Amino acid sequence: MVLRRFVGGLALAASSLAVICFAQAADLPVRPAPAPVAPVAYAPPVYNWSGFYIGGNIGGGFADSRWSDAFTGGHDWFDSDGVIGGGQIGANVQFNWLVLGLEGDFDWTGLKGSGIDSLGNAISTKTDWTSTATGRIGAAFDRLLVYGKGGVAFAHDRSSLADVFGGSASDSLTRTGWTMGAGLEYALDRNWSARLEYDYLGFGAEALNLPTPNFQGYGSNASLNAQEVKFGINYRFGP
Repeated sequence: MVLRRFVGGLALAASSLAVICFAQAADLPVRPAPAPVAPVAYAPPVYNWSGFYIGGNIGGGFADSRWSDAFTGGHDWFDSDGVIGGGQIGANVQFNWLVLGLEGDFDWTGLKGSGIDSLGNAISTKTDWTSTATGRIGAAFDRLLVYGKGGVAFAHDRSSLADVFGGSASDSLTRTGWTMGAGLEYALDRNWSARLEYDYLGFGAEALNLPTPNFQGYGSNASLNAQEVKFGINYRFGP
């Protein structure tokens, strides 16, 4: 009987202690949950177009020539086209998205064309090469560069006359004019890039002296305008 009372009292004490501990635990402040950690975003490096570069190009050209007719005072027109190819060298400096640069290029050309004057004499011209020295301005969209260019242009052409009586004469000259163009360039990796470019080259009229045995005083003023589309590859020496 005494043992039963002892066990009952022990159980009652244990129950009371459990109730007291539970009440105290309920009164404790709730610990705030840890703040979520924002994921670290990876930002790829922005491509830098600054540096010197050298490259090559290939493409096609189209030109039109206008000769003053030695007999009527009018003009004789004819077109020429052909493959072009050569190289370029230049340098860029980038300020945020703005890219400024200087460039020089040289291209051998196969531009050939011919026509007939008012008397039936055959006239023809062949442009051996073209060259430009230009300034460039562009907008960089990471690896893509959109640019325009403009400056001075040079060309060397040879002209000839074959008269209706079998006589012939030829003349050659180096022209100086102007050029404007635009293009897209894409960086393939840190140093190599590929580009597509269009250029217009304008040259004023130059005097040609083409005396044949049958037309000793044959002369003409001839102008030349050329359009070029080129695909190029550049290697840039930069960071």
